[in-house]
Amino acid sequence: MRVEFEIHMDIASIGFRAKTARAIAVAVGGRPSAPQYLARWEISLHEPLIPGTAQPHHQVMELPWSDAVVVVRGLEMQIEAVAVERLKKLLKELGSRGHDVRTIGVVGSPDRDLEKIGNRHMRAHAGEGILFRRVLEHAASELKIHSASFSDRQFETSASEQLCRTPQDIQKTLAAIGQAAGRPWRADERAAATAAWLMLRKQADK
Repeated sequence: MRVEFEIHMDIASIGFRAKTARAIAVAVGGRPSAPQYLARWEISLHEPLIPGTAQPHHQVMELPWSDAVVVVRGLEMQIEAVAVERLKKLLKELGSRGHDVRTIGVVGSPDRDLEKIGNRHMRAHAGEGILFRRVLEHAASELKIHSASFSDRQFETSASEQLCRTPQDIQKTLAAIGQAAGRPWRADERAAATAAWLMLRKQADK
């Protein structure tokens, strides 16, 4: 006689704080009103064997903008592949523990017209801020997971409005998540956890 067991999966969300060549990630689950800490990571978003993927815009600072865009796009495609593989591993890890990731939030640099930035070094940093946010969005899309991005400018104020919670309430919840996660629990980890919380709330509102 064959007996089949239904595996119950808890709904979870991952938040990312995109940085140059890496990202801080925090996963939360449970009730949106009181999200629970599940896991945390710091992941690499570059390929060590491919020069330029750590700082793609810095590689092209001396090129005319039209040529730089072409070169950066080639490097970005390599970084996208890395991001997909990194995200797959996180999903597999959480899935093995009974957590079904339905949504992903990414905190990073907002889009801007890079060509209008006159200082080449500033433009390189701005371009990489946008690029490493975008590769995480791409990874979520490739793996068929709903995602949303949040500007790192005044993110705390925006999160408070979207969660309909006071800054004090949010700080209290993040402190509880941070206590469960352990140190380090810096601004980047808090931003990632907040993004995950926002997406958990959006999932519940559907």
